[in-house]
Amino acid sequence: MSGKPDLRNAPWLRQGPVARLLALLDSDGEQARVVGGAVRNALLHLPVDEIDVATTAPPDVVVRRVEAAGYKAVPTGIEHGTVTVVIDSHPFEVTTLREDVETYGRKAKVMFGRDWQADARRRDFTINALSASAAGEVYDPVGGLADIAARRVRFIGEPDKRIAEDYLRILRFFRFHAQFGEGPPDPVGLLACIRARTGLETLSRERVRMELLRLFVAPHATPTLAAMAECGLLGMALGGVPYMASFENIAKVEAAIGASTDPVRRLGALNVQVTEDADRLADRLRLSNAEAARLAALDGWWRISSAAPAQSGHALLYALGPQSFTDRVLLAWARSAAGANDRAWHALAAMPQAWPVPEFPLKAADFIGRGVAPGPALGAALRAAEAAWIAADFPRDRAAIEAIAEEAAQGKQ
Repeated sequence: MSGKPDLRNAPWLRQGPVARLLALLDSDGEQARVVGGAVRNALLHLPVDEIDVATTAPPDVVVRRVEAAGYKAVPTGIEHGTVTVVIDSHPFEVTTLREDVETYGRKAKVMFGRDWQADARRRDFTINALSASAAGEVYDPVGGLADIAARRVRFIGEPDKRIAEDYLRILRFFRFHAQFGEGPPDPVGLLACIRARTGLETLSRERVRMELLRLFVAPHATPTLAAMAECGLLGMALGGVPYMASFENIAKVEAAIGASTDPVRRLGALNVQVTEDADRLADRLRLSNAEAARLAALDGWWRISSAAPAQSGHALLYALGPQSFTDRVLLAWARSAAGANDRAWHALAAMPQAWPVPEFPLKAADFIGRGVAPGPALGAALRAAEAAWIAADFPRDRAAIEAIAEEAAQGKQ
């Protein structure tokens, strides 16, 4: 980064809803700037998604100005100075400058103010404390620009104090390093995380889940998770032994077949060997029903072989559906001795695209017409016919299907 960087050429800052919002708040004796992740990402030439604004204007002034301009103001956290402003369907969090008078966990007594440096010092990491004016000038009160240049994630002030304010910052330290850092984590911050590790047990399961799933898909997730494992933090967060080689390999095979970087699949690779592991993670991280079902469907990964006939792959794909089939195949591949370029595994993983899953072609009426009475016998005939159809590798010609139906009906009359 040569010279002092600025965002004068950032189109999202100089025009559109962000520019209009800053114009509303950066006037008549008040100041407003874009803060945090939007500035960090713009300087790193990464996509800018969420845009937050800080202002010297008190919350009631923010609401009054926004509504007078015809925009929507929602007091989402007004006791802490935060108002959500909606302009052209784009939501922006606008927060009045503040200082933490007293902190206890996530909660804090705050005092509104006009001191930009004091507001920056209460944030977590230096790269998140940057701000930018409407003109694109970047303000750096705590050394964030140097850390961006060095690709370093560093706590603001005393790491132990920052962590004690919110123990989730332990996981955020690693997540931000996996996303933006290079090389080993900042040693001072790392030691502080180790010292405060018991604080992880005080966090809600939902917050831990959110941070871990984000970390799993970050660009440098593998070396970051390895660092966490080495200092005992990863096993503590997961409640079980992490399988780092499995995680590293599933990232490789995802890339090899062009699959998306999926956090739930990577969680399974990292910490699921048997069904009990999936159950533990579902409870410990309070996973959604869909996420828990995906982990449970990994059971039996050890039975999958790339050398098996295509018929067995078809049967598994029919039983599981494309997503769980892909999860289980990629996990088996990641834990096999094969490399990411293995052709047989490539072919098996590509089966959902190469072989559209058919629908079972027989209905109850096909058996009632053959004299099977409604009730248990009919259900048994349907199940027997479906099993025979699967065993025959899903024939589609009508003659074969009729023969399967006839045999199943005769056996259940």
